[in-house]
Amino acid sequence: MTEQEMLQMYEDAGALLNGHFVLSSGRHSARYLQSALVLMHPSNATALAAELVKTIDADDYDMVVSPAIGGLVIGQEVARQLNKPFIFTERKEGEMQMRRGFSISDGAKLLVVEDVITTGGSVRECIAVVREFGGNPTTVLAVVDRAPQQQGRFDIPHHTVITLDVETFDTDSCPMCKQGTAAIKPGSRGNG
Repeated sequence: MTEQEMLQMYEDAGALLNGHFVLSSGRHSARYLQSALVLMHPSNATALAAELVKTIDADDYDMVVSPAIGGLVIGQEVARQLNKPFIFTERKEGEMQMRRGFSISDGAKLLVVEDVITTGGSVRECIAVVREFGGNPTTVLAVVDRAPQQQGRFDIPHHTVITLDVETFDTDSCPMCKQGTAAIKPGSRGNG
């Protein structure tokens, strides 16, 4: 599947939105990818996960982990295709944590899977939790990289199958804020 065909999945699902959005990083953008609308269709999740797993060797990993909530569906599907256990981290009172009785064997090699990365904040928090629990996160896979110009987001290799260079702004320099356009927060840390 080509990158354009994968991006077409987002467009067909109405998941490539235009407007004024607050991203999970707190930055603002005129475009937003709502992966949940794409991944709600199992065939899309299967196809996108298949593209991700083409880039790795399953034998290099013991488990798959994702930061909740955006990475859950694609992480579960990647784990299914690799036949590996799947766990996730989640925020409680604003802090990324490992909960629900999940554990990681000391030194276990984990593949970190996310739907969309921009600043990579959720993924970095997930990596830190994995390390805190004795795991060895070795690779990050994400469906979409929304800010490919941002180098050095992770201290481990990462790969995405869709690159969409979307300009983001801090609140002080956001042209949509200056125009008085109301921002909505559609992501997992917002109300959408």
